[in-house]
Amino acid sequence: MLHEPAAKPSGPDHASGYKAKLGVYMFIVYALFYAGFVAIPLIDPELMKKQIVAGLNLATVYGFALIVFALVLALIYNGLCSAREASEEAKAADGEGK
Repeated sequence: MLHEPAAKPSGPDHASGYKAKLGVYMFIVYALFYAGFVAIPLIDPELMKKQIVAGLNLATVYGFALIVFALVLALIYNGLCSAREASEEAKAADGEGK
């Protein structure tokens, strides 16, 4: 089975630098959020047992929050990158038309 990209690139990606920087910044934000998840049991393990919402303990709520936060970051990344790609393509098209 041959695996190829779903869409063929139409040209150079003028927004690649922006996408790389944004990805690094978002990774740092997520890593800090995850570090909190790791630090809490190291500092105060009993705190993870505390019931927070609907009978769920902090460990469960924080774990689900990590998943939801990752999905939200992915949606934000996609939206920002799509907007930048459209902007860069418009700039490139204007430059070619002159």
